Amino acid sequence: MTNDTGSSARIHGAGAAAQSPEPEVRSFMGNEAIARGAWEAGVRIGAAYPGTPSTEIMECLGTYPAEDVDAQWATNEKVSLDVAIGASLAGVRAMCAMKHVGLNVASDSLMSQSYIGVNGGLVLVVCDDPGMHSSQNEQDTRLFGQFAMVPVLEPSDAQEAKDFTKLAFSISEQFDTPVIVRSTTRLSHCRSPVVLGERERIRSKGFRDTPSKHVALPGNARVRHPLVLEREQQLRDYMNTSDLIRWEPGSGDIGIITLSTCYTYVREVIPQASVLKLGASYPLAEDVVRRFCDSVKRVLVVEELEPVIEKELRAMDIEVEGKDYFPRVGELSPELLRAGLHKAGIIDEMPRITDFNIDAVARPPVLCAGCSHASTYMALGNIDARVMGDIGCYTLGAIEPLKAMDACVSMGSSIGMAVGMAKAGATDKPVVATIGDSTFIHAGIPPLIDAVYNNADITVLLLDNQTVAMTGGQDHAGTGRTLRGEETHRVDFEQIIRAIGVQWLKTVDSYDIGSLYQTYREAIQYKGVAVVISNRPCVLDPVRIKGTPFHVRAEGCTACQACMNLACPAISWSDELYDGHHKVKIDQATCIGCSMCAQLCPTDCIQLNESGIE
Repeated sequence: MTNDTGSSARIHGAGAAAQSPEPEVRSFMGNEAIARGAWEAGVRIGAAYPGTPSTEIMECLGTYPAEDVDAQWATNEKVSLDVAIGASLAGVRAMCAMKHVGLNVASDSLMSQSYIGVNGGLVLVVCDDPGMHSSQNEQDTRLFGQFAMVPVLEPSDAQEAKDFTKLAFSISEQFDTPVIVRSTTRLSHCRSPVVLGERERIRSKGFRDTPSKHVALPGNARVRHPLVLEREQQLRDYMNTSDLIRWEPGSGDIGIITLSTCYTYVREVIPQASVLKLGASYPLAEDVVRRFCDSVKRVLVVEELEPVIEKELRAMDIEVEGKDYFPRVGELSPELLRAGLHKAGIIDEMPRITDFNIDAVARPPVLCAGCSHASTYMALGNIDARVMGDIGCYTLGAIEPLKAMDACVSMGSSIGMAVGMAKAGATDKPVVATIGDSTFIHAGIPPLIDAVYNNADITVLLLDNQTVAMTGGQDHAGTGRTLRGEETHRVDFEQIIRAIGVQWLKTVDSYDIGSLYQTYREAIQYKGVAVVISNRPCVLDPVRIKGTPFHVRAEGCTACQACMNLACPAISWSDELYDGHHKVKIDQATCIGCSMCAQLCPTDCIQLNESGIE
């Protein structure tokens, strides 16, 4: 533990470059810095399933030499952790990365691995999403750390993201434990300078033949649990003297305990306060915390999401304040912090904010121009099916004007939900599950097996756009390419589905709207499990598709809205009217020439713009 007023913690083990006269400094996103820290730490194996805000970590790790690190996409987060566990047991340093909801998937392995421990260093990087910018919930990974009894390190800027990740491997090996490095959207995607270091050359420890430690039988686990409790105390002792915890003296009237990106807001808003910056939320450095609280008259905890630290301090019988003044939902910000301190009577006046009376234009998320998912959801709306959705770009089928999704819970849930709804008999509509290609591989195969096994009467639409589109176009087992772009075996969806026992299976081009409609109608009439694979590459990833755009012959447009129902952002209302209704126009720069709108137009007024008409 250090006593200084520096703006950013610098822990031991930052590498040779940090000690050189002229260290190399680069501007890194937090995710890039995490990847750099893993590489400098000598990581040999990295695995991840893409998920915002964590995706770039493994992408960046994959840019380092293949002879240094084997970086790969895994089929889901549990598999990524299992790969890292296997590498750790083999004696090398390993890391997996995921977003917060991905830890739910990986938690089964994590809970047992906490008892088993490690051989080579084992680090999980988990990126939370306060504010739910791209997530279905905003759960707090710190609670998982406490649950699994593994340390949770919390960097506040890109330099710490690199340094803490590097240190995490040392802590893992020193205390025989997996370690979580927790990031958030704000840290993962913001840039700041990073001092680079050299890669550590770590020799493999080799596999240690100790079944009593490695095999999670009840008899072995009973012996291991007391060791985990002993490890927790050892980690508390370590935290009490670690540079991860920094005490920055200030006013004796107010003390603030904070961590992660909240620390930067605290230093900006109330620089005069005494601050205890926690570089780890679990286990808590109790001795330091008590001394800090005794040194000030009043203590506030500033943390995002759940009152994890606040509750810990109250359990220690320390009088603290926190969530009475700061929200439990969404991201914290300097403005929210300032408002909370004002409410707490610590800041006398709120700064005046000029009101420019500007209303921001609502910009709801939309499918891309030419997105192959649009035809699917428009067809489902016409079929009037009860649709169980899943996680991906196609979740946007729930909003206007498509509005053809009734429920969506989590990755891979759609098929199981459809089975339950069909078995319940609560609807007279056909029951349909929609699921993407990557999501099907991630968590859709077991529920499809369940549907066939239990004779469910459902239709499954596998929307294969041949990429993980929502997170930026990453590869997966169904694309035939690895993270490094190397050719590999490509999963054959038809063979998998037939092997499961599905008898009714067809593949259709999502752009062939007539065939698509007819195939969907046939599928929902089949009694049993019917599967339709709607196959068409994503229009953006891995390459942007752009063909000859279409245009509207205004004189033929009857303002029927058929094309508008596609929810294509290239199509909008024009100023021309027909019978009091606006005709449509097509933006030539946005249109990719997919032809779906032309197929829908009853007057044939949408045609290829081969002459370049604006």
